[in-house]
This record gives sequence, C-alpha cells and structure tokens, in this order.
Amino acid sequence: MQARGSAVVSGEVGRPTAYRDEFVEQAKKLCELGATDMELADFFEVDVSTIYRWKIAHPEFCEALIAGKDACDDRVERSLYNRAVGYSFPAVKIFMPANAEAPVYAPYTEHVPPDTGAAMSWLKNRRGDKWREKSEVDVTVTDRATLIAEARKRVANGKQD
Repeated sequence: MQARGSAVVSGEVGRPTAYRDEFVEQAKKLCELGATDMELADFFEVDVSTIYRWKIAHPEFCEALIAGKDACDDRVERSLYNRAVGYSFPAVKIFMPANAEAPVYAPYTEHVPPDTGAAMSWLKNRRGDKWREKSEVDVTVTDRATLIAEARKRVANGKQD
C-alpha cells in the first residue's frame, strides 16, 4: 500500500523517518550540555517540529531529553547556590622570574565571595512567600463627579497636590 509520492515504512504510509535509535544517547548528552529543542533540531538536521514528533513517537527519546535537561538544570541550580553563598577553589599562579630557567608555580586558594543578587534570586524562588517583592495597592473607586468636587474644594482651600 503506497500513497501518492510516499513510501511505506513499517506498514505506515508516509515519508521515512530520519529518527535513529542512536539519537537517544546523543540527544541526552547534548541536553546535558544545555542544548534546546531548536539546537537539537539543528544538530539532527531536522525541523524543530520533528523533534516534538519524535518526543511523542519515541518515549525513550523523550525520557533522554528530560533526563539531560534535568541534569543541566541541576548543575545550574548548584552553581547559583554556590554563587549565592560564596565558594573557594584551588588555583595556581605562574611566575617567570628574571634569569630563571623555568616558571615558578604558586598554588593558592581562590575565594569567590557571596553574591547578593544570586542569593536574592535563590530566596525569591525557593522561599517566595517570605522574599518575593510584593506591592500592595489600596484602590478606592470614586465617581468622576465626586473627584471634581473634591478637587474644587482643595483649590478653594488653597491646597494643591
């Protein structure tokens, strides 16, 4: 059974799919590196709508994308936390003293202080009930005639806002 201009694939009518089983692991690794669905489409040389269809048609592909993106999000979350509280890491300074035959390596500990912006972002998202910026506005609705009368009274009394 063949439709006009279409190929029969696995008993289905339509164009053959470009999907391959090896895409599962490739997509997971790309997502772990921060790839978006649009970037996956570019990598696999398909339209982004094809990526959406593959997610529906191939549960293992969809699960790989979710796992890869979750791992990437977890890494960003850890990085934001570290930036919020500050952190230290080992580093090395390299010097080349005058008349020396080889450079001198001086290991030390670099300290990155806490970042208040990162801390606020963390708290607003994790403890929004306590840290989210809220504005409370008290609104009183008054008809136009009352507003005009009040304005005239203020002008008559010499009060201007």
